[in-house]
Amino acid sequence: MKKISLIIPCYNEQEALPIFYKEVTSILKSISFDYELLFVNDGSKDNTLQILRNLTKEDDHVKYFSFSRNFGKEAAMYAGFKNASGNYVAVMDADMQDPPSLLPQMLNILEQGEYDSVATRRVNRDGEPIIRSWFARRFYKLINKISDADIVDGARDFRLMKREMVDAICAMGEYNRFSKGIFGWIGFRTYWLPYENTERVAGETKWNFWKLFKYAIDGIINFSQAPLSVASWGGMTMTMCAFISLIVIVVRKIIFGDPVAGWASTISVVIFIGGIQLFCFGIMGQYVAKLYLESKHRPHYILSETNASDVGMLG
Repeated sequence: MKKISLIIPCYNEQEALPIFYKEVTSILKSISFDYELLFVNDGSKDNTLQILRNLTKEDDHVKYFSFSRNFGKEAAMYAGFKNASGNYVAVMDADMQDPPSLLPQMLNILEQGEYDSVATRRVNRDGEPIIRSWFARRFYKLINKISDADIVDGARDFRLMKREMVDAICAMGEYNRFSKGIFGWIGFRTYWLPYENTERVAGETKWNFWKLFKYAIDGIINFSQAPLSVASWGGMTMTMCAFISLIVIVVRKIIFGDPVAGWASTISVVIFIGGIQLFCFGIMGQYVAKLYLESKHRPHYILSETNASDVGMLG
């Protein structure tokens, strides 16, 4: 019998977990597949871990992996991919914004053999702040223009993949991970399944504007060299402007004999050029920082507790 593995990253989801577990198990029991639920506790500070312990006592299909601290959703997904054993593997959020009711349809599409993954995308952003939605749409347009990652507007992490695609994801062991970009970069045939946006069933979102902004910057840096090109071309442009200005000053002195007046304008130019330089250094610094983190070869996560057997505590 074929098996499906569901990876559920959890961070302070004590209110949503019972609702999610009841709904998803009801769906999975109605299909002719064996299944496993891989809950990854990402350093939660509430009763999430205790709820997961209780679930393992009631259901043999449940496995949990508890991090020693909060390593982030990317690390949680990677831990799930590394420990999933199913023929099909899906990533889902525990807040029910990824409807479990879509799973039978997603499985049916993969079983037909034409596609390697079924990915979901929201067709609307109802209930989301207008500014956040605007920036999200701009991000998708920008990253698709400047990188090789194929990311559809409204794409969610919720997707169902064949084993071959999951193995390819695990083979990309980089420390600085951006899964939306990885999904698109590795290729494979993907069917995009649209659905209406749904609200959280309980709890509060862990993603504020600044966390999402930082996540977007990480995605751009991880999958594009365009910012470095911008810094290079910006530096060249400012050099040309400075050279032209020098010629103008020299010619003016020779022809008119008047000194270059305007201390304020001189300082303004110096500050402007200095600002451009610092901006370019900042861009390069982001890439150097990524290289620094990669060179350390630190684990993506550290497990403090799990009910799964033969699992390494470092990943």
